[in-house]
Amino acid sequence: MRFASIALVSLAFATVASCQETPTPAASGQPADNPAGAVDFAKEDMGTFDEPWAMAFEPGTGTLFVTEKSGTLKFRKADGTTGTVSGVPEVDYGGQGGLGDIVFAPDYASSRAVYLSFAEAGPGDTRGAAVARATLQCGQPDNCTLRDPRVIWRQDEKVTGRGHYSHRIAFSPDGDFLFIASGDRQKMQPAQDLSNNLGTVVRLLPDGTPAPGNPFTGEANANPEIWSYGHRNILGLAFDARGQLWDLEHGPQGGDELNLVQRGANYGWPNVSNGIHYDNEPIPDHAPGDPYVAPVEWWDPVIAPGGMIFYSGALFPGWQGNALIAGLVSQGLVLVKMDGTSAKETARYDFGERLRAVAEAPDGSVWVAEDGPEATIWRLTPAG
Repeated sequence: MRFASIALVSLAFATVASCQETPTPAASGQPADNPAGAVDFAKEDMGTFDEPWAMAFEPGTGTLFVTEKSGTLKFRKADGTTGTVSGVPEVDYGGQGGLGDIVFAPDYASSRAVYLSFAEAGPGDTRGAAVARATLQCGQPDNCTLRDPRVIWRQDEKVTGRGHYSHRIAFSPDGDFLFIASGDRQKMQPAQDLSNNLGTVVRLLPDGTPAPGNPFTGEANANPEIWSYGHRNILGLAFDARGQLWDLEHGPQGGDELNLVQRGANYGWPNVSNGIHYDNEPIPDHAPGDPYVAPVEWWDPVIAPGGMIFYSGALFPGWQGNALIAGLVSQGLVLVKMDGTSAKETARYDFGERLRAVAEAPDGSVWVAEDGPEATIWRLTPAG
């Protein structure tokens, strides 16, 4: 991991009607001709990480914590001091699996609790996502460790393969409930089977037990954790300024989705999708009158999302309340304008590299992580 001296680079905004292939007539997700919220910003190189997957700022300190997919948790303090956190649970690294999300508990100031998601091995050639809760203890100047990590949630059941873990984590704005995205693990049909938690969003108490009031509690053969189902591979999970939960998921070939996550709702995978299978076999589209909830916004060609935030800072007034998405295949930062329960992409900022994660710093700057080995993390501030 290198931490180069900071160099300021000016980057003009991209309005990007020209950054995508021409859409099919029914396609959504195309930027507006006159994008709202497009800005100029400067980029600062904040260092290089190996396959960063998620970023989070420690409340009260401004220290950035970064998960690296192979199983390492690193940090960068506001003064530039860097280090590695010990005590991280063992991960099953390979394919799309490894160390995943990191979220600080809402009561972190008193509990020092942090939540980590990761892929873990099971019996035989199986594996699945898990979430652990631990206590973060940091000394001076660069010594941090996770104390008493304990797995509080697992995908049920563990299966073969190393794809579609999802394992994004989000707390409700009141801090009472823990939401976890559970991917379909490339098995498809389990996403329509309520007896397991693959292809779902689950709603838990902070200790990992199913939350009271979940929609399928008490239903025969149904997993009481489930909040919504029919999901494929969720790579973004966040609450907006109105307290609404949104997920951002990879579609198959075409059909990436931004969904408003509702209690007990079925989002249709694999029975419907606005994309097609990778072997070009068709999938029925979402259609009026079907029993599934259609995406609010979707993309074909895909953006291949890597992560998402709702921006709340003061540095970029044009971004306030809107979604910022890290794009992998799209190689840029995607701006989605939010309007209540509606959403529409309005601008795209070209980085020329796959972007894996995005985070908002306490000062309102936006931090963006590239994907892959020797990946740069950039700090974005208004130009000029």
